[in-house]
Amino acid sequence: MKIAIIGNGGHSKVIQDIIDSIEGNQIIGYFDDMYKKLELKNNIYFGPVLSIKEIMNESYEFKIVISIGENKVRKSIAQKLSISNEYYATFIHKSAIVSSSAKIGYGTVVMPNVVINADTKIGNHAIINTSAVVEHDNSIGDFVHVSPNATLTGSVSIEDGAHIGAGATIIPDINIGKWAKIGAGATVIHNIPSYCTAAGVPAKVKNKQSKRMEV
Repeated sequence: MKIAIIGNGGHSKVIQDIIDSIEGNQIIGYFDDMYKKLELKNNIYFGPVLSIKEIMNESYEFKIVISIGENKVRKSIAQKLSISNEYYATFIHKSAIVSSSAKIGYGTVVMPNVVINADTKIGNHAIINTSAVVEHDNSIGDFVHVSPNATLTGSVSIEDGAHIGAGATIIPDINIGKWAKIGAGATVIHNIPSYCTAAGVPAKVKNKQSKRMEV
């Protein structure tokens, strides 16, 4: 499969490793606004994000992955491109354990040593980062980032755009609202409203964010 990568920072390096680990994949370009114009060098494209559409207009067959860790930026890019979800590739590292009954959306990336258990549903453009555990019957929305070593126990609901910090633990049947942020190492034992930051053991709401942060 031919792959175009959007983003060329630290997070994209990990995604490149996943792509390279799957036989038959070929990276055909890097698209980031650090580049001023679309160029072809050694058969690899380099260009600003929206220049990817120039290649699409040439009927070039490839898939896209947005390799940027910040949830808000991933959503902004997806909105600017405004293309069908079917153009986006889903990547699952070969070391991840994913239940056959789990459903994973377009453009989502599952990192090394992740566990995703039965009947979990994960939306589009989510990141399930290294060694995270997502237990049974979880519901994870679009543009969510579950950070390394986080644990989501059974029947947890994570709404669109939320960020779960590294090493955080969320007990069963908890809901995390849209664009909420859970601090690293937090233990969440109560529902967390949308547009809030919560941290600590047990996690407490520290401040409310503006809805304007949602693009």
